[in-house]
Amino acid sequence: MDILSIIGMVFGFLAIVGGNFLEGGDTASLINLPALIIVFGGTLGATFLHFPPRIYFHSLKVLLLIVRPRKHLLDEQIEKVGMWSALARKEGLLGLEVVVDKEQDQFAKKGLQLLVDGNEPEVIRDCLEVELNTIEHNEMQAAKVYEAMGGYSPTIGIIGAVVGLIQVMQNLADPELLGAGIATAFVATIYGVGFANLLFLPIANKLKLEAYALVQAKEMMLEGITAIAEGENPRNIELKLSGYIL
Repeated sequence: MDILSIIGMVFGFLAIVGGNFLEGGDTASLINLPALIIVFGGTLGATFLHFPPRIYFHSLKVLLLIVRPRKHLLDEQIEKVGMWSALARKEGLLGLEVVVDKEQDQFAKKGLQLLVDGNEPEVIRDCLEVELNTIEHNEMQAAKVYEAMGGYSPTIGIIGAVVGLIQVMQNLADPELLGAGIATAFVATIYGVGFANLLFLPIANKLKLEAYALVQAKEMMLEGITAIAEGENPRNIELKLSGYIL
């Protein structure tokens, strides 16, 4: 559990609400349903148009990663690759057939299968790099969904402000209706900028970091499997892969 992400989201919004309270403002004045509908609905609409369904739904699936990041356990992965290397040196590459059936990670399983099939190291590297590039592209596209929302949100907030001012201008003769229009105008701007900078853009950056960590773990596995194919010493392989751990 990434407790810092939860603290960050809560602290950011409480800072705005608390600052408004300290200035003598009414917390209820920050709640405006028409402004919320304009900003959030408009941002979602623009995002729907921006991305195909596959990428958008994938972005929803990975959203939970901001509070529950993947556990890559690089130490255990390095130890596992070392065991594979020792087994391959002792029994030959065909000795890894048993390992292929038990491996849960599909990326590693594909690399092991390529090893068992007797492919050259260059072929193994090329095949795994294609899959790695696809994984990286999909993960980064998911982050770009929230990055796009962070770009659209402030602009939609300005639209909401203009809509509120239009209502003000149309009701100049009725002072009782002026307050609602002015409130929508200013609160829509707060929503647009607030959602972008306190929610959407931080989420995008957190997902980019998660994508980088995933790609790094897969890249380490790629280097390990390729090193096994090249017949490197198991100890040397472990020392080489240890460079991925800070």
